[in-house]
Amino acid sequence: MTRSAWTLAVTAFTAAACGRSERTGAAPDSTAASADSAQTAAASGPSKVEGFEGPESAKYDADLDVWYVSNVNGTPVAKDGNGYLSRLKGDGTVDTLKWIVSGTRGVTLDAPKGLALQGDTIWVADITNVRGFDRRTGAPVASIAVKGSKFLNDIAVGPDGLYVTDSGLEGSAKGIAHTGPDRIYRIAPDRRVTVAIESDSLAGPNGIAWDAAGSRFIVVPFAGNVIRAWAPGSKTTTSLGAAKGQLDGVELLGQRLLVTSWADSTLFTFENGTVTPVADGLPSPADIGVDTKRQRVGIPLLLENRVEFRALPAGGAATP
Repeated sequence: MTRSAWTLAVTAFTAAACGRSERTGAAPDSTAASADSAQTAAASGPSKVEGFEGPESAKYDADLDVWYVSNVNGTPVAKDGNGYLSRLKGDGTVDTLKWIVSGTRGVTLDAPKGLALQGDTIWVADITNVRGFDRRTGAPVASIAVKGSKFLNDIAVGPDGLYVTDSGLEGSAKGIAHTGPDRIYRIAPDRRVTVAIESDSLAGPNGIAWDAAGSRFIVVPFAGNVIRAWAPGSKTTTSLGAAKGQLDGVELLGQRLLVTSWADSTLFTFENGTVTPVADGLPSPADIGVDTKRQRVGIPLLLENRVEFRALPAGGAATP
């Protein structure tokens, strides 16, 4: 990975830590979904929801028809006990803005980021820990320390446990710096933690999603531009092709990927090496979630303190 790539990553995360809002010019969305799609999304609920504090990840729960949103609420690397999770109704309207809150009911959350659902547990990547909460009540059910980790970022459920990306970032005198290494950890069902892979090719691994059809994970980098596939047990990754860079969230839509990029403030699909923009004008787009009932995507804009909802692109609709 190049020094310039990491400079971009550090600049973006430092901006988040300082709470700056670096807005991208709101030009007409020439690459967005069609007007019909936009109207469909609007009919399914609000197109944007304000009032969050550093929203990093949005996860849709099809069984309960609710959304969970993680709020960093402070510096992304600080163990400050300020984090919380919001719960939204299925249509995106706020149910409880501060639902799981650090410091209440035995909850500890510092800078919560990626979310995953496994049974009745919401798992949260939280700097150097993975926290578990009851998805119905919000009660804490687990806290797993990931020894050796620096910046746990996203989390996904695999066939043999939880897998968590570590972007290899930590606080420094100059803000946030990459000190490495770039890793993916596995948390086994018995909660034993191991390093599943450590590789510079991961380039600050950020979003991760399980591709059941391919028996592999898809991993997107924040400090690089190459989208990669990785099979559990392998010590190498496979390049699927390149995108603009500073990639964050990733979800599967059939054979296509849906990905966010900070580099050009876009949401795009990726298939067979081809990038197709879906929406632009999305500054600091973080870890996305997909509503399988309304066919919408929830996009947290971390530096803007809001979540936006867009209709999924036509073709390859998401299924529960």
